[in-house]
Amino acid sequence: MAHAAPTSRGMRAARRRAMARQVRPVRTPDVFDERVHRIARLAIPVVLGLVYGYWAAANRRGGGPLTGWNVLFGCVTAIAFIVLCIAVATFAPLLQRELHSAVKSAFAGAAVGFLYSQTGESVLRSTALGLAVAVAVFGVFFYRYYTREDAEGNRIR
Repeated sequence: MAHAAPTSRGMRAARRRAMARQVRPVRTPDVFDERVHRIARLAIPVVLGLVYGYWAAANRRGGGPLTGWNVLFGCVTAIAFIVLCIAVATFAPLLQRELHSAVKSAFAGAAVGFLYSQTGESVLRSTALGLAVAVAVFGVFFYRYYTREDAEGNRIR
């Protein structure tokens, strides 16, 4: 017995019905458990802060000898960065997407501007570089949050 070959319109309808039956996950599955995420929430800012403190101290030293004041400056800078990074990571997601983007971009711009100021450049050049970085980071974060939230601020993905 011969059957008629399905038309392209019939194939599309069959594909739509098959896709409607499939249940798609809303999020990708987490590879790590909650404990790893909890540890990483603190470990990442600490590691970034240590690198940032070392970098700031190295910029300030300028290739000269390592002194106790230089080590103290690096430690204080690292602690300040860690505290601010944890504060931004904790409180920024509670804000609207525009303010969320602005807080994170201000932190990034200030961090880069401060590092650049330790090289001996003028305050105006450091400020200009910090503002340029803040504007670029704001654009990236705003686009990211704008495309992943609905009008009320609920995350889609």
